[in-house]
Amino acid sequence: MKIGVVQMKICDLVESNFCKILYFLDKAKDERVDLVCFPEMALTGYNIELLQSQNLNHIISDFLEQISKKCKEYSICSIIGHPFRQEEKLLNRATVIFPTGESLKYDKIHPTELEKKIFSQGEETLVFEFKQKRFGIAICRDQNFYEIFKKYKEAGCSGVFILAAHFYSPKEARWKIDKNRAIPITRAVENGYFVFLANAVGPHLNMISLGHSLIVDGDGCVVCEADEAGEYLLTVEI
Repeated sequence: MKIGVVQMKICDLVESNFCKILYFLDKAKDERVDLVCFPEMALTGYNIELLQSQNLNHIISDFLEQISKKCKEYSICSIIGHPFRQEEKLLNRATVIFPTGESLKYDKIHPTELEKKIFSQGEETLVFEFKQKRFGIAICRDQNFYEIFKKYKEAGCSGVFILAAHFYSPKEARWKIDKNRAIPITRAVENGYFVFLANAVGPHLNMISLGHSLIVDGDGCVVCEADEAGEYLLTVEI
């Protein structure tokens, strides 16, 4: 089974992000990837106007439907980060889209203090199965909470995907590189499974994310890692 994580620039234009997602799905197909994960909020970025729109869910659903058709055509399972409104709650969500057209969702459990001004927190972890293997999902700051990853170990997961968008001021982004590399490696070693980090890269909303998406195995070996500026599809066979 071949797994990929995408490191990509995101912006507040949904159409641009969508086109980039399709580009990387094409690349995943060419490289015979079975399961590919995109960064946190990859579909929309943090477009405040869109987040406040009453048409948010309709817009998101239309794009996810098009992505689902592409996943079915390519026989690829994908994990897409995006916002979603559920009743009065705005959620930071990851949707797992299977080649069958079915989907599952995970909502970020631990938003940052800044995010709490906009987003509500999710309540449940998610374990999903694909090609006889189990996987878990976490979003960005969720990586700080060991108990989430312990649940995934107890559920027999082969790996956990972390969707991230580590946007900070330039100085803070620089000194947090080591922390945001170390935590996924630590979670992998603690639990003896793969951890797949898909991070955004580049500037957005007067902040910057310095990438360093990575794939690390259960022994803590960094199998592959992106740099702090480029857009990539990282892959590994498990």
